[in-house]
Amino acid sequence: MTLMPPTGSLIPADAPFSAAQEAWLAGFIAGIAAAGRRGTAASDAPTTTVDVLFGTQTGNAELLAGELVAGARAHGLGGRATALDDVTPERLATMSHVLVVTSTYGEGEMPDNAGLFWEALQAATAPRLEGLRYAVLGLGDRGYDDFCQAAKLIDTRLEQLGATRLHDRVDCDVDFEEPAAAWTGAVLERLAAETGAAPATPAAAEATPAPAAARPRSRWNKRTPYRSRLAVNRLLSAPGSAKEIRHYEFDLGDSGITYTAGDALAVVPVNDDALVGELLAHLGASGDEEADGRPLAELLRTEREIRTPSKELIADLVQRAPTSELASVVAHSDRAELDSWLWGRDVLDLLRDAGPAAPGLTDLLPFLRPLQARQYSISSSPLAHPDRIHLTVASVRYGSRDRRYEGVTSSYLADRIGEEGAAGIYPQPNASFGVPSDDDAPMIMIGPGTGIAPFRGFLHERAARGASGRNWLFFGDQHRATDFVYEDELTELRGRGVLTELDLAFSRDQAEKVYVQTRMRERSRELYAWLEDGAHVYVCGDASRMAKDVEAALLGVIAEQRGRGGGDAAEYLADLRRSKRYVRDVY
Repeated sequence: MTLMPPTGSLIPADAPFSAAQEAWLAGFIAGIAAAGRRGTAASDAPTTTVDVLFGTQTGNAELLAGELVAGARAHGLGGRATALDDVTPERLATMSHVLVVTSTYGEGEMPDNAGLFWEALQAATAPRLEGLRYAVLGLGDRGYDDFCQAAKLIDTRLEQLGATRLHDRVDCDVDFEEPAAAWTGAVLERLAAETGAAPATPAAAEATPAPAAARPRSRWNKRTPYRSRLAVNRLLSAPGSAKEIRHYEFDLGDSGITYTAGDALAVVPVNDDALVGELLAHLGASGDEEADGRPLAELLRTEREIRTPSKELIADLVQRAPTSELASVVAHSDRAELDSWLWGRDVLDLLRDAGPAAPGLTDLLPFLRPLQARQYSISSSPLAHPDRIHLTVASVRYGSRDRRYEGVTSSYLADRIGEEGAAGIYPQPNASFGVPSDDDAPMIMIGPGTGIAPFRGFLHERAARGASGRNWLFFGDQHRATDFVYEDELTELRGRGVLTELDLAFSRDQAEKVYVQTRMRERSRELYAWLEDGAHVYVCGDASRMAKDVEAALLGVIAEQRGRGGGDAAEYLADLRRSKRYVRDVY
């Protein structure tokens, strides 16, 4: 019997900005310095404004949008960055030059801050856009079937409405730096040539405010991660729990890393030596063979994804072994069936399934994707924990008597990082997910399981700021006796008045399942009263079921309390989204 792996606080994310983009922007700055002074700032004021519209789930597209604005200004163009949901089709029709940068969330869905925009754009009432010139950049992961689907949909719809594509769309994989830099440079050069813009003078550059969307970027990224000592590795779940949830603390040392409550931390993992050894044995290799300029064993341990099979490997194996079990499943053309069959299987499983037809070492390596850093919600506040970053992570362990499986990064954190004493980390800002700037504003936080992670940080942040706003947490898991993580902290915060309301839902402590959405419905009247009082609503955790169920419950609460039907409730929730009072950190 195969056990399903528990959900951790892992965030699939579009990759962070890199050294390639750094070098590109540095080139612009050098060009500005060399251009010399051509007149006053007033005379050099740009006549063309480039609107950079971004759709982001974890903040990366927003950072890229800020860099695009800086690049546009260096080319002598005006520039401003705006979230897609802050733009109506009517406002879009007034723009002349638009660059769209968007990631794709889940299975081909729009990111949270682009859903309203897309809904309005695809409506029959959307205005014609003949006066608009545009280009689209997508951020995604080829491991998903609907790779960069959000970018593809927006690109096609803008064309359907009569807009003119000024440059072909580029769909970037997780290692997006080089194609994104090439697209950015080409688009801005074309815009500058078409509009006759000249490079900005130093005076004009100094007179122009920096893009508001971009936060200062850390010098630490996936190419140059900071080696941080893991100072704390503590088990949170109690004996008897079906889950293994751990609390980690990384020492920031002299890194200069800064973060905000609500940001994420990327951890650079290392594959399990045991799995590497099994794969090498299957391939008949010693590990000493040279591959990409290094020993094969080292390459498989630190550079290649050997847990999750790539789509390219799956396609190759189906062709090589048409009578295999995998080929039989693929032949049904049922995506859900294929996903179910692949669930939990790794590269070694698929090679064994293919039998003698499986590729050898030379043919296999191109199908192994680069090993990516995993991102986790930060569960601390820089005000309360300035020298460390805390994470709350569920260790993924599952399998049968024949084979045991472990999550790449969660098991590295739990079991193997101690062998080296430190791991590569880098911060991943999320400007869209943080405590209200108004300390008086109420907060409603919904985070079952490891979804509690950012809200622990939020509560410590509010306490450190002395915020007077009320705080309400909905938390749950399977059993109170074994899965009530941070119980002592939450009890202490409630005793101090920081945590105003705490609703708990332990699903398996009674015959009938109880979830956080159950508690929301039970407190429908109070929940709506908080919304009417200006509360910000935050959701963190599993995207596939929990987040959808919570949103359905929230719509039900609004509809019940307002008594005006589902359409009115949907518009009410849309208003909360537009005002950034309903935000999610889901994965």
